[in-house]
Amino acid sequence: MFHLAAIPPPPFSGFELGPFAPRMYGIVIALGALIALQLLSRRYAALGGEVRRAEQAGLLALGGGFLGARIGYVIPRFFADESATFVPFVERPLEILAIWQGGLAFFGGLAGGALAVFVYLIKTGTPIGPFADAIAPALPLAQAFGRTGNYFNQELFGRPTEVWWALQVDAGPAARAGYPNDTTFHPTFLYESLWNFGLVGLILFIDKQGWLKSRGALFIVYLAGYGLGRGWIEALRVDTIERYFGLSRNNWIALAIFLVALAALLWCERAARVQQTDV
Repeated sequence: MFHLAAIPPPPFSGFELGPFAPRMYGIVIALGALIALQLLSRRYAALGGEVRRAEQAGLLALGGGFLGARIGYVIPRFFADESATFVPFVERPLEILAIWQGGLAFFGGLAGGALAVFVYLIKTGTPIGPFADAIAPALPLAQAFGRTGNYFNQELFGRPTEVWWALQVDAGPAARAGYPNDTTFHPTFLYESLWNFGLVGLILFIDKQGWLKSRGALFIVYLAGYGLGRGWIEALRVDTIERYFGLSRNNWIALAIFLVALAALLWCERAARVQQTDV
């Protein structure tokens, strides 16, 4: 199959560094987390918050997010019919911790990170609204970097396509997906990465314009924007475990998040404007 241009497979997925073997998957996730944490700290300080609080909450978000993401990835595979996925976790339970091999469920990570931060903010008496506004663009920024890690793992690609930006993968990943080794695919991880970068810009632009009046509304914009983007990108993927009425589980979750966030945004903004009018 001839392509005028295409995204080639990654030249490597890791490297040797003495007794260590860093994986690019983990490196780009760590890089994204570090940059996002810096953005969160600067924004929270600009809103009058303590940088120390932002850093502590950010680290808790990372810890809770990774734990939730891994749990969200592993649990459905214990109940799946695919014995090839089920057996390794049963026979080699320590592989549950092997995030460098891939396998992080974003919605599980979002729930785990949000829960960890919520508990921290409540326990320390920290207002939730300003922190939510501060972290709103930092989350998609971290995701934008993190999604590139899927390229190095050759995973989360979409349906076969012959567009000029199609993704080439090695024979192994193509065969596991059930396709010949010369098949090219939609680079859905790249779509999501670019969507998230755009979402960062949108949130910062809305914030600069001062269009939203309610505290925490920027975080709701993030949820609505991510849900919308994940919905159409998910429809292109071929690695889903199960489908309901033609859509994957993540499709339905993304759709629900978009609709709930949109309704919440309209309600919060209406309430804020009514309050301003009363004052």
